[in-house]
Amino acid sequence: MTVAKSKPQQSKTFHEFSGQGKPADYPRAKIDHPSLRRVSDNIKPLLSKVYPEETANWLTAEIFSLIQHTLCPSGRENLKKWNYDNVLLITYGDSIVDGDRAPLAVLAEFLENHLQDTITGVHILPFFPYSSDDGFAIIDYLQVNSELGSWDDVRRIASHFNLMVDLVVNHVSSQHQWFQQFKQQQKPGCDYFITADPSADLSQVVRPRSTPLLTPVETVDGVKHVWSTFSADQVDVNFENPDVLLEYIKIILAYVEAGARYIRLDAVGFLWKQRGTNCMHLPETHAIVRLFREILQLIDPGIAIITETNVPNRENLSYFGNRNEAHMIYNFSLPPLLLNALMQGRSDHLKTWMMSMPPAPIGCAYFNFTASHDGIGMRPAEGLLTDDEYQELLTAMRNFGGKISMRTRPDGSESPYEINISLFDALKGTAKGEDQWQVERFLCSQTIMMALEGIPAFYIHSLLASHNNTNGVKATGHNRAINRSKWDLPALEAALADPASPHAKVLTEMKRLIKIRRQQTAFHPNATQYTLHPLNSALFAFWRQSLTRDQSIFSVHNLSNQPQELRLHDLNLVSTDDWYDLISGHRFTDTDVVYPLQPYQSVWITNKINSAHDDTMPTLL
Repeated sequence: MTVAKSKPQQSKTFHEFSGQGKPADYPRAKIDHPSLRRVSDNIKPLLSKVYPEETANWLTAEIFSLIQHTLCPSGRENLKKWNYDNVLLITYGDSIVDGDRAPLAVLAEFLENHLQDTITGVHILPFFPYSSDDGFAIIDYLQVNSELGSWDDVRRIASHFNLMVDLVVNHVSSQHQWFQQFKQQQKPGCDYFITADPSADLSQVVRPRSTPLLTPVETVDGVKHVWSTFSADQVDVNFENPDVLLEYIKIILAYVEAGARYIRLDAVGFLWKQRGTNCMHLPETHAIVRLFREILQLIDPGIAIITETNVPNRENLSYFGNRNEAHMIYNFSLPPLLLNALMQGRSDHLKTWMMSMPPAPIGCAYFNFTASHDGIGMRPAEGLLTDDEYQELLTAMRNFGGKISMRTRPDGSESPYEINISLFDALKGTAKGEDQWQVERFLCSQTIMMALEGIPAFYIHSLLASHNNTNGVKATGHNRAINRSKWDLPALEAALADPASPHAKVLTEMKRLIKIRRQQTAFHPNATQYTLHPLNSALFAFWRQSLTRDQSIFSVHNLSNQPQELRLHDLNLVSTDDWYDLISGHRFTDTDVVYPLQPYQSVWITNKINSAHDDTMPTLL
């Protein structure tokens, strides 16, 4: 996207900090280095889109002083950050505990024992000292929460898996040192936050929650009203102050040093505020995402930026920029649309959305997921479901034990923001009620996600088939606690040792499917994808083809609780090739037949079997 040059001296900002446009007030970096021009050429144009020219000049020198000793010799973009082998896990540091050891050490041991040959990367949700929101109100970005473990535990996980770390970039905890300085009107924190007149018209501002936008705070200079998008305990920082930008660049560099291979920009769409706008996705925000990408490119082209923007699909896609912003974006529309398809037993809305999705740009990829630590966002489904289906979906989720979280709209009304529920329990039935197909329906949802263009990521409670944590909701009063269980390690090991338990059934089959998936070149995140149109709306089908065009996979899924017929000739299988189902091992000797699909059965029909592990592949039948 084109970003117009901003003019901070003329903009209607909420907080004029001391030093804006006065670089003489800041220490200039005195550097004479042959790489300075290279750094300047990459980042100064971006800084100039956000700050006055003089400020951009000294910021360029300051940033160079931070990265000069870690500059990558080539600096060329790495277009091979991922391949068909990549699979990630999303987890809290204390999703598994045993009461005696540090939870991060317990997690590391569990991953090494159970998932070492299954996943390639781990997103550990914020593992820093925090005051609320299960980690997203950070008190100290550079310390590991002592209740979770230490940096040694984090590095242990990073030594076995590609590590994703959260950069909670929009706000800090009200207990953060910066905010304590703000209340005392001491530097530097006194200039790090945004204040506004509570009588100002801020009705255009997009709200993710129903809490007040401004929070009154007692300071030594009297009551000030600070901007707090998510809660009174999560105070938004002021990126109009270039010192704030430098603080976060230092944090990014510390995460890279600790082994991070992915930097996740949490709630980044809210980053920049300007009066008279909705304060979402502003040009300055996009410029700063590009800046972070360029800095990482300069020090290690293998590291990826991922943006977390739980918004309607068109807004979400904007974070690819002109293939110069996020390397990956969350595929936020997938979870609600896939859930609805399995509730209704029909593929129509899922197909319509999928056909409208552009291929990810070169060097970029979709980050596919069906569940996370948050709920199933409903904003990305806006305009994609009929009103009746939308309401049926909400009703079914309530019937299955879920909660509905609301947000405040600009007119003061409330609308559903997300569904809070364990995905395994969300799939215990259809819009008509519960049935016996919970495990099969759940596996179908995950098999679809694995096959789609992009990189698949599994929330740990999906792999473990965790149920709704209703006790957690009662204890905390927060709806999101329903999908944030903490497994006791001995109880979890006992459940996984029982082949009859849903936890063992799901994890065993998911590990098998993931291992098969990781061997198929047609499942490269950027491999060709075409939506297919079988006559039967209960079937969801698409075609993937490897980058070298030597492997095709037809991914077909029965979304209903009734047997369905797949007419193989509808897939236009090349008659000169031999075709096999990677999942069942079935060999198709005649492509002009009808193949029966059981309720929620999936097939990956391919002309080429890639198998590095014989134990994962079924025997060909």
